[in-house]
Amino acid sequence: MPPHGKRRFSPLATIIFLLFSLAYSASAASAVLGIDLGTEYIKAALVKPGIPLEIVLTKDSKRKEAAAVAFKPSSSKAATSEANSFPERIYGADALALSARFPSDVYPNLKPLLGVQFKDNNVATVYSGRHPGLRLVEGKDRGTIGFQSESFDSGAEPFLVEELLAMELKNIRENARVLAGKGSNIQDAVITVPSFYTAEERRAVALAADLAGLRVLGLISDGLSVGLNYATSRTFPTVSDGGKPEFHLVYDMGAGSTTATILRFQGKTVKDVGKFNKTVQEVQIVGTGWDKTLGGDALNEIVMEDMIQKLIATSRMKTIGVEANHIREHGRTMAKLWKEAERIRQVLSANTETSSSFEGLFYEDVNFKYKLSRTEFEKLGSGYAIRVQSPITAALESAKLSLSDIESVILHGGAVRTPFVQKQLEAAIKSADKIRTNVNSDEAAVFGAAFKAAAISPSFRVKDIRTGDIAGYAVGVSWTSDGKERQQKLFVPTSQTGLEKQVSLKVTSDLSFTLFEQIPATAGLIELPVVKIQTLNLTSSVQQLTDKFGCTIADIKSQFAIRLSPINGLPELVRGSVSCEAIEKKGGVVDGVKDFLGFGSKKSDQEPLKDDASAESSTTSLDGESSTVSSPKESETSDSAANKITDEKPKDVKPKTQTIYLDFSTDAAGLPPLSTEKLQQIKDRLAEFDASDRSRMKREETLNTLEAFTYKARDLIEDEGFVLASTEQQRIEIEEQFKSASEWLYGDGADASRETLKARLDHLRGLVDPVQKRKDEAARRPNEVKALQEALEQTKAMVSLISQNREAQSIAEEAASSSSVTDSSTASTTDSTANSETTEPPSSSITDDFADLDDDTATTSSTTTSEPPPPPPPMPSYSAEDLALLTEKQESIQTWLATKLAEQEKLSPTDDPAFLSSDLAAKSKELNEVIMKLLQRQMEMPGRPKSSSSRAKKSATKTITPKKSATESAEKAEDTAASMDDILKQMPGLDKATEEEIAAAVKAQKAKTEQDTTEKVTDDTSAEKSEKTEEKTREKSKEKLKEKPKDKIKEKAKAKSREKKRSKTKSKPKPKVKAKGTGKSDHEEL
Repeated sequence: MPPHGKRRFSPLATIIFLLFSLAYSASAASAVLGIDLGTEYIKAALVKPGIPLEIVLTKDSKRKEAAAVAFKPSSSKAATSEANSFPERIYGADALALSARFPSDVYPNLKPLLGVQFKDNNVATVYSGRHPGLRLVEGKDRGTIGFQSESFDSGAEPFLVEELLAMELKNIRENARVLAGKGSNIQDAVITVPSFYTAEERRAVALAADLAGLRVLGLISDGLSVGLNYATSRTFPTVSDGGKPEFHLVYDMGAGSTTATILRFQGKTVKDVGKFNKTVQEVQIVGTGWDKTLGGDALNEIVMEDMIQKLIATSRMKTIGVEANHIREHGRTMAKLWKEAERIRQVLSANTETSSSFEGLFYEDVNFKYKLSRTEFEKLGSGYAIRVQSPITAALESAKLSLSDIESVILHGGAVRTPFVQKQLEAAIKSADKIRTNVNSDEAAVFGAAFKAAAISPSFRVKDIRTGDIAGYAVGVSWTSDGKERQQKLFVPTSQTGLEKQVSLKVTSDLSFTLFEQIPATAGLIELPVVKIQTLNLTSSVQQLTDKFGCTIADIKSQFAIRLSPINGLPELVRGSVSCEAIEKKGGVVDGVKDFLGFGSKKSDQEPLKDDASAESSTTSLDGESSTVSSPKESETSDSAANKITDEKPKDVKPKTQTIYLDFSTDAAGLPPLSTEKLQQIKDRLAEFDASDRSRMKREETLNTLEAFTYKARDLIEDEGFVLASTEQQRIEIEEQFKSASEWLYGDGADASRETLKARLDHLRGLVDPVQKRKDEAARRPNEVKALQEALEQTKAMVSLISQNREAQSIAEEAASSSSVTDSSTASTTDSTANSETTEPPSSSITDDFADLDDDTATTSSTTTSEPPPPPPPMPSYSAEDLALLTEKQESIQTWLATKLAEQEKLSPTDDPAFLSSDLAAKSKELNEVIMKLLQRQMEMPGRPKSSSSRAKKSATKTITPKKSATESAEKAEDTAASMDDILKQMPGLDKATEEEIAAAVKAQKAKTEQDTTEKVTDDTSAEKSEKTEEKTREKSKEKLKEKPKDKIKEKAKAKSREKKRSKTKSKPKPKVKAKGTGKSDHEEL
């Protein structure tokens, strides 16, 4: 078996792993939650792409939800008679508001009951005393606390604490979905727990989250979560550079308990990707202390006890003979007193005095007024005040630090606002300046949990802050060996989670051992089993080591790797193995064959040649034969090596550690887990609750719709349009039916089922909808008729335009035909003219004396050609079928409309219409589709080329066009055919134009086109005349150039003669003469 960590996987396993990774990445792209699970309140923060660290609001837009769920008995008989009906579930503050009415079905502050046994437990007793209306029972399977609801039969299964907490967590999840938006998948969460939570309590939280549909990414201590939020916006000294870490204390007093956590904050340089390093922030717990019963609920209880004592002291209660135990056993009275005691405590945090009054307390005629000052409250809580400092002292002892090492104290929790608590903290710390007030004492923990969830999830990238939680309790292992119970301590309470420890046991047969926690108690340490481990192949593995490798029993070691889980902090077995050092025999069949063939061993017999040996040997070749001569040095080396091998003994053995990994099974110890059947039963009941809630919501929607419809009927009967569209008998029937429905709703209809309510609603709509339809049709009909008539007029105008377009197309085709004949005759004439006008160039036999003269750059010959005019662009083509289709559609709809209008005129307003407004819209749509199809064909045709480009081309090639009549005709036809485009562009209101207006526009466009054509012909004629004049001038200059010989000697003589004349006749003006050597001819000066 390959060693652990180096196993090879098959290609199929690799593919499955990749598919799983892709699937996990897709699911991991969803949002994550951070949940601060408090005793009195539950807070949640959402992290989603686009939503960084946002508090999840309740349905009442509050930032925290009261940790309570209530079962409200349904007042509807129909709802209770249904087989799958359940009481309505109410959450948060709405549930607490029902505690006085339904004290037996409101379940608040369930957190202290998680993972607690029902028997011999003070927690259950205290909770039952605060909420006497609730009926606590023992769970059948595990012996934990359950609740028997009065909304169900006595034989129904009790609700476990985890089941009720799952309802609250699922409500939080639904609120988060509303914040995340439609389509978001919220499944992963990090939940805060107190640092003193045992394995059973942590598993209870995980079970509740699983029942709520949440996947726990990790459990984080309250203090660590606050510290993580504190570190997100700060940077601490780097210990790698010589800096000293900072120590801060988080004091958290909530409703149920108080904890003190000492945290170490530091920066550290670690290796990054490649050769780079980076600095990360670290937050680690170094010490904790707690008081499990000191909190806001304990302070509320002392106020409530004072209220009970003052209540029984009243004269009315003395007369009746009511005692304190009578009140404590009365559920409604205790619910009212508990709620008011909490309010009084919170008010006294900001005020020095407060009061409250009760009406109908315990008895209907009992009225009670209560008044309490802050001084009296502090006297009542003096016994709790001295307990404020104990968690701080325990945390300092655990961390082995003093108060002078603490940089600051971070306060968290609602109860820390109590004035005497803050006084005690200042006295314990001995410095008020160390208390930090710039940290959100309500939401720091939930933000830290959300940040941790985002850091764990692969979908987000956050600041690199590494956290270190601790075990909280010492962890050990116990097993039986040789008939004796043996134990070994593994971790201390401050051991970091994720830490792995190797445990060696001298066992050679399968065994069972237990990992346990040591819980401090009044009587000493209690060993609480956490997990039971059973090895499966230890005996066979030992046998394999002895048989195959020759190991002795004394040399075999059993080793187990145990760590604190980084997810929930509980101890777990990572792997186990048995090993021994065995003598591995070198050589075998293969090695014997190698020796026989002369190959020898890799390390000794087959040593490579050295460079000096190869240099000293020589090889010569003579007549195709070769011989090798070895150096004397090599021979001596070979002889000495042979003698050495003969003298020494061969090494054929080597010690090696042989390891076999063990298979094992793990089972949770302590509280037995829920059986598969019980777990499925709970999930089914939760699903039935959800289905019942959805059914109830649908029934309430139907009831509200029916009630609103009855009110609407009163307005309809008085509406003028409704009166015109209905008869007197119809209105009387509608009024009677709606009056009967209204009375029924406030009677038996309040308890009717959703099907009954829907049937009643459908019946009323069957009376009103036909009349309402006639009313609406009468209102919409005129506009729809007008719209269809306008569409018909547009179609008629379109038919006229298509006809004119076809005429223009015919004219263009005739013009193009005549133009092609004219162009062919013009081309033949041009060719003959070009041949006659071509002249021979001057002789090239010129002596070298004229080499320095420049030749005339003028063109000696010109060719005049006549290009045919560009073909006219393709024009919109409308076939006879198009025209027939449009005409047929227009005439058929025109006939249909006339027929329907005639039928409608014969009907009265109370009759059903002959046609609907939707029919008119459909006809308009048919016409529009035909017209748009034809217009779209026209828009897809290529555009016309600009006439200026063709003129520029004629000028560049010096083309002379002798005749213009054919081209003009083609352009005229083309412009006439394009008149439809111009009309469409110049008439944006074509859909509203009449046939006469369209004909007038076409006539005006034709006149404009003829005028533009005349101006264009005039411009072309003038341009041709100027071109002919310039051509004649060039020809005359060329003739003069031929007559004058370009003789260099004569030119020089003429120049000398001119110089003499200038010198003799100075009074005469000097003629303009070119400078010598310019090489320009005389005719250029002219």
